[in-house]
Amino acid sequence: MTAIRIGTSGWSYPSGDGTWNGIFYPRPGRRPKGTGKFDDLRFYAEHFDTVEVNASFYAIPDPTTAARWAERTPDGFTFHVKAFGLMTGHRVTPEQLPADLREHVREVDDRGQVRPDEALRERVFRRFRHALEPLRAAGRMGGVLMQFPPSFAPSDAARDLLRDLPELLPEDEVLVEFRRRGWLEDDTREDTLALLEEAGLTYVTVDAPRVGSPNVVETVAAATSATAYVRFHGRNAATWNASGSHSDVRFDHRYTEEELREWVEPLRELVRGTRTVYAMFNTNNGRQAPDNAAVLRRLLERADIPVAPAPGRTAPQDSLF
Repeated sequence: MTAIRIGTSGWSYPSGDGTWNGIFYPRPGRRPKGTGKFDDLRFYAEHFDTVEVNASFYAIPDPTTAARWAERTPDGFTFHVKAFGLMTGHRVTPEQLPADLREHVREVDDRGQVRPDEALRERVFRRFRHALEPLRAAGRMGGVLMQFPPSFAPSDAARDLLRDLPELLPEDEVLVEFRRRGWLEDDTREDTLALLEEAGLTYVTVDAPRVGSPNVVETVAAATSATAYVRFHGRNAATWNASGSHSDVRFDHRYTEEELREWVEPLRELVRGTRTVYAMFNTNNGRQAPDNAAVLRRLLERADIPVAPAPGRTAPQDSLF
């Protein structure tokens, strides 16, 4: 059986000083002496073998930044990088674009947000691909996470856009996450999954609050490629649609053992039908994500479902938790 790879959506979450210091990472006074500046990513990679990069949603990373990520992680570590917001139809301001691309902005709306034409969109995709080349060269690149907004509803134009993604991102696996309920309802689910499979795209399964609103898709455990990818957003129905809430509020959820036990058999089935399975925790208030990951690991191991060890660690995986 393929070993499930467990990770979190980022390696630094808000916790007073904008990091996991004292929550996941050792407090400054408890770090080993004489080791130089503490490296949070190196520490993370001792406990997990994969991570999602979320900062790339807000700004296209510089290749030198991606190169530093690669240098700070061991062989076998995998980064999944969230697409820059403009690439998935989210609103961005000109200031979020690289300086030399701002001159190609032809129109902004009454909120000062970019209305991209096709030429700008292609330039953004090209720049994003270039930024990730150091990860590819180091063998660290996983997939590009295309998280579409709730406004991305099923339509002929939306389906054509999905079919174009392999050409726009030819070097990378494309991970598609929907936030519009209409894509996975009873009468559309089969067609949606078939479209992704035919286009060579990887479907992202989500675990989210069961609120029934248009911006929460049904939880459908499935795979449309050799990769199964599950994102755990938590089940906090009270905060999911809270106006103006930040991610640490929306995704504020500590899974119970019973909630995660629901995933043991679906993950076993995904392991049987794919080459690689990722389980990524986006619960990011305090140390919820690593704690939730540790609980899922224990449940899977008890069920004799293999879980991949972190490449940089030889001690038991749950020793930190």
